[in-house]
Amino acid sequence: MSTITATRPTGVTTSGSQDVAALVGRILLAALFVPAGFGKLMGFAGTVGYISSVGLPLPQVAAVVAILVELGLGLALLVGFKTRWAAIGIALFTLVATFSFHNYWAMAADKAFVNQLMFFKNIAVVGGLLVVWAFGPGRLSIDKR
Repeated sequence: MSTITATRPTGVTTSGSQDVAALVGRILLAALFVPAGFGKLMGFAGTVGYISSVGLPLPQVAAVVAILVELGLGLALLVGFKTRWAAIGIALFTLVATFSFHNYWAMAADKAFVNQLMFFKNIAVVGGLLVVWAFGPGRLSIDKR
């Protein structure tokens, strides 16, 4: 059984299965952000209210930024367009949002456990996005066409 390989300009070779894995990884990461961004867009007032409830400044602006990042950059990540920029943008946004919304160390015990899980889930997602930033989208992307 032979494997298909492609040489990137950097001299790094990938197999067809690695490119499929990169595509599936991008799809799974985008599946977290695109629906969330769409939900924020459709429920803008609720999003602004939630952002206000944690005391962040300029909640309307923050809601617009969240929609642009989650929906806009999420779709870019999904299709592999400007993928590295999309990945680092979403990673930075997620890092800031994680510390703003899942500060479990300052919560009552009944909320701390779930928020600790959400905190570390988000940190893991940031790690995955950094891998996409570091290694790119794979050949099955607009960037590689």
